[in-house]
Amino acid sequence: MTNDTQTAEQTDGFHLVIDALKLNGISNIYGLPGIPITDLTRMLQAEGMRVISFRHEQNAGNAAAIAGFMTGKPGICLTVSAPGFLNGLTALANATTNCFPMILISGSSEREIVDLQQGDYEEMDQLAIAKPLCKAAFRVLNAEDIGVGIARAIRSAVSGRPGGVYLDLPAKLFGQAMDAAAGKASLIKVVDPAPRQIPAPDAIKRALDLLKSAKKPLILLGKGAAYAQADADIRLLVEKSGIPYLPMSMAKGLLPDTHEQSASAARSFVLPEADVVVLVGARLNWLLSHGKGKTWGGKGHKNAGGQKFIQIDISPTEADSNVAIDAPLVGDIGSCVAALLAGMGSNWAKPPAEWTSAVTERKNKNVAKMAETLAKDPSPMNYHSSLNVVRDIVKANPDAILVNEGANALDFTRSIVDMYKPRKRLDVGTWGVMGIGMGFAVAAAVESGQPVIAIEGDSAFGFSGMEVETICRYNLPVCIVIMNNNGVYRGDEVNVTGGKDPSPLVFVKGARYDMLMQAFGGVGVQANTTAELRKAMEEAIKSRRPTLINAIIDEGAGTESGRITSLNPTSAAKKK
Repeated sequence: MTNDTQTAEQTDGFHLVIDALKLNGISNIYGLPGIPITDLTRMLQAEGMRVISFRHEQNAGNAAAIAGFMTGKPGICLTVSAPGFLNGLTALANATTNCFPMILISGSSEREIVDLQQGDYEEMDQLAIAKPLCKAAFRVLNAEDIGVGIARAIRSAVSGRPGGVYLDLPAKLFGQAMDAAAGKASLIKVVDPAPRQIPAPDAIKRALDLLKSAKKPLILLGKGAAYAQADADIRLLVEKSGIPYLPMSMAKGLLPDTHEQSASAARSFVLPEADVVVLVGARLNWLLSHGKGKTWGGKGHKNAGGQKFIQIDISPTEADSNVAIDAPLVGDIGSCVAALLAGMGSNWAKPPAEWTSAVTERKNKNVAKMAETLAKDPSPMNYHSSLNVVRDIVKANPDAILVNEGANALDFTRSIVDMYKPRKRLDVGTWGVMGIGMGFAVAAAVESGQPVIAIEGDSAFGFSGMEVETICRYNLPVCIVIMNNNGVYRGDEVNVTGGKDPSPLVFVKGARYDMLMQAFGGVGVQANTTAELRKAMEEAIKSRRPTLINAIIDEGAGTESGRITSLNPTSAAKKK
């Protein structure tokens, strides 16, 4: 006898979200549990996915964003509604600005209540708020559309110019039930989510013809070149052409910074002197003085800002954004570089020796000058002496990932610490935003399994410092070094009114950041000398235990706003 009352096997919104993510090879989730996604985090873990739970959504979002940069797959940040969504939104906007593929998934209030503004728990029209700050934003209302929503989010995050995507999942969606077979059939495995975009042959010829005419060519590598993971071809392009190259900060290590063609130590010389510049995944934004002005020669220089540019970018609208681009190469970086290599043939003429020798001479002079500075060992430590230790540690551990933020801590580390492998330096990126440190450090350890060294200004650390508990909870091999000079930029400023309150830029003197790590079971060390710093870092790398080193440096070390004082109206006014 057949039992007609038997029902077909069911699934629900929770499991369809999980199955859709797993189907597309996503295994790590960064987030913070709460209404309405608490059960989803439990179920994700039960289904074999790794859920890294943070203390603040912005840090989880930063982790997801940098995971996307490292892997080329969208990093996933999972948050609660309204305030949690808003906390994650800063990271989403930063990911979009930096072209990091990331998906912010947030629970939300029910549409019918939000639209009538009836005052639901954490009521907010999250989709409308997210849209201006990301590449794309989607909302799923029905369980049978979960597969489509996640597929669209993945493709949007990684195709073309990568960036942030928002996916809105109202609370009621998770409990929706449907036939399990139909649910499985509704899921989509995204095929070729970031297809190659082949450059036009005439564009390749135009670029090569311009490069052939150059007397002082320069290759400039941006973080887009690092993201492309076309490492071997990019190195071959540099070496085959013989052209000096200059890496932006997150492109350091695409070729070792010690490579003979690296012009990092001669940046202020090569930018104004170059006549043809090849931009590989780099944008002529504020970080490159918009391609004009004093940095590029400016009025009175023999070039007078008259460089010609070849720009490789996947977005055609990036060309001419600040200055004329003479030879735009539109396509994915891997395809564009491969096409350039093919067009160069086997007998490509190297740049004139007069140019390469001049670059080498200037570089060697600056390297020798820096070596003299790094050889000094003052007491208390300063940025140079402490970072000379970091420089040695990174050289001995080239697979370690360096996370870096701050003002002076960022600027000095970028110029002092050499990198040797691609995608090993992670920093504040296009916006120069502080607070990425601990989120980046967590994701770097989770995604790579390698030791992480986080060089933090004491001010920058304050934005995400509570995540040391997260680092300890997951027992991640992260060594945090705080450059402690007692304040924002420096710690010796005083209240000009003579009042009892300290200067707004000064912190508690003698703060024991190392004890914060100890409070959660990690290793905390206070380092007053370079010898103590070296010993603590070596032990941290060897043990792979969560470690925080409170490196005491001269409170008078550093300058206001670091090396971007021109962007600070007060500092600029002081110089007049």
